[in-house]
Amino acid sequence: MTDQTSQSSADTGATGADPQPANPVSADEGSTFATLINLWPYIWPAHRPDLKGRVLLAVVALVIAKVVTVFSPYFFAWSTDALTGETDNLPAFLVAPIMLVLAYNAARVLAVAFNQMRDALFARVGQHAVRQLANITFRHLHELSLRFHLARRTGGLSRVIERGVKGIEAIVRFTILNGIPTVLEFAIMAVVIWYQFGLDYLAIVALMIVAYVWFTIKASNWRIAIRREMNDSDTDANSKAIDSLLNFETVKYFGNEKMEAARFDVSMEKYEKAATKTWTSLAWLNLGQTVILGIGMAACMVLSARSVMAGTQTIGDFVLINALLMQISIPLNFIGFIYREIRQGLADIESMFDLLGVPAEIEDKADAKDLRAVEGRIVFDNVRFHYDQNRPILKGIDFEVPAGKSVAIVGPSGAGKSTISRLLFRFYDVSGGAVRIDDQDVRDVTQESVRSAIGMVPQDTVLFNDTIAYNIRYGRPDATDEEVKEAARMAQIHDFIERLPDGYQSEVGERGLKLSGGEKQRVAIARTILKAPPILILDEATSALDTHTEREIQTALDQVSKNRTTLVIAHRLSTVVNADQIIVLEAGEIAERGTHAQLMAKGGLYASMWARQREADEAEERLRAAKEADELGVVQRGPRAGEPV
Repeated sequence: MTDQTSQSSADTGATGADPQPANPVSADEGSTFATLINLWPYIWPAHRPDLKGRVLLAVVALVIAKVVTVFSPYFFAWSTDALTGETDNLPAFLVAPIMLVLAYNAARVLAVAFNQMRDALFARVGQHAVRQLANITFRHLHELSLRFHLARRTGGLSRVIERGVKGIEAIVRFTILNGIPTVLEFAIMAVVIWYQFGLDYLAIVALMIVAYVWFTIKASNWRIAIRREMNDSDTDANSKAIDSLLNFETVKYFGNEKMEAARFDVSMEKYEKAATKTWTSLAWLNLGQTVILGIGMAACMVLSARSVMAGTQTIGDFVLINALLMQISIPLNFIGFIYREIRQGLADIESMFDLLGVPAEIEDKADAKDLRAVEGRIVFDNVRFHYDQNRPILKGIDFEVPAGKSVAIVGPSGAGKSTISRLLFRFYDVSGGAVRIDDQDVRDVTQESVRSAIGMVPQDTVLFNDTIAYNIRYGRPDATDEEVKEAARMAQIHDFIERLPDGYQSEVGERGLKLSGGEKQRVAIARTILKAPPILILDEATSALDTHTEREIQTALDQVSKNRTTLVIAHRLSTVVNADQIIVLEAGEIAERGTHAQLMAKGGLYASMWARQREADEAEERLRAAKEADELGVVQRGPRAGEPV
């Protein structure tokens, strides 16, 4: 059996996205027919006449190849008769044995040539379908809610997509390029055997085919359960590996390399057992198929041998039935192979189907329009929200951020501060009330227009594993190099970048781990400056930094905030003293609001929080001063005996 596995090649001829059907891939992964119906718009794309032409040419090549394949054994039979002197029934121009041998081999070459032409013509069509469906899955993942992505396992998800794409390719290629040709070859072969040898031969061959297909389907269905077990173990192992590598530093801090290796090996042990079962079951499947083929071929050959001995058939007929049965064994092998590949492909894309079946929690309304004339006025009108109905997070929040002004939201951990920024970005929809920007409910406008109007500097800045220039330009991909540098200057990081050996082309590493916390924050600020949004959210942007770095970053943030509507979510109160209004949240409700001076005068929750933070800051300052004094004393007096220099 020849290797029909396709080579992956990019469809460089198509740059535009295809219009997508409402439900591109059915969740009914058990139905090959239903899957093919859903894949058909990609195999026969309505707006791509060039790909349609390729499909038609591939079908023509397919038919010619199968006709030549079926009839080529006749040349073999005729050449045998010519060699034995039985030339009465041969075409006059092919009586010479040499001519018959040459014709037989020419027919075999021609059949292979048309098969390869079919594959070459269909290659772009199949890869186009794979590309479009992979793109749909990728976009769908970005459309899913934050709730989904907070619960995902990155390593497992990437493996699901990888296997799903390969599964789609297998289904498209083996069904269209191998399944249909095999059925066509069986039909032609049945007519030839009936015409040449009679109904008794046809009955034996038909029984052999039915038994072969039945056994293959039963055995393959049994093997699918093993395949799923192997896939689950593979996904689990990959998830653990990726999670461990992403947390490389934590593993090193606690010296748990052996524990991580043991966790990974547990999953790989399950994979090893399932993979062993897969290969063992394949051996039994191949053995059973060979036995069925052997019995069928033996029965036909015995009948033909008896006919030759009786003088009703020639040696050439004996050779012909053998050649035809050998010929039919190839598509029969493909029937098993094709069915296994399609079933395994369905098993591989099962999880991908599940992903495509996950509904997007947050969707634009059918009549949603872009946010109009953004000045930046934000209103939270009696907003209520819960992740779980039994655990309300926000309980009737009312506040306004006038255009160009700054409002700070402070409060203890778990009060609901970060939830406010997520609702404004519309990562979630409110459970009650409304969030408005310039008197427009964010649920009535497109998510893209809302998010394009807001810039975010988060507490934990995660950068792409690319260059510093790429990460800054991410705020506005069409920005020029000079605009990127100007944004870096405003974020007070340009000089640092220029001192690096590769400058703006320096790689930041996985999640930006090659940069310090302060450097990552400055890159995030530069990115937001480049975006130039009318609304700015600072979500505890300096809480993870030391006091000195915080002061430097705060200077850059103050510059960014000028003339922008700014919502500051803060843990460290010293960063919000200049806000136009400070809102104090407690247990999802507004406990206090006012300016810094007004809240301090009240002597309430804000004042007590301020006092505790001042005490902590003063203690930190005293400790730092004592450490500096101690270091200075060591330098002046010299080290004591046994004291490190």
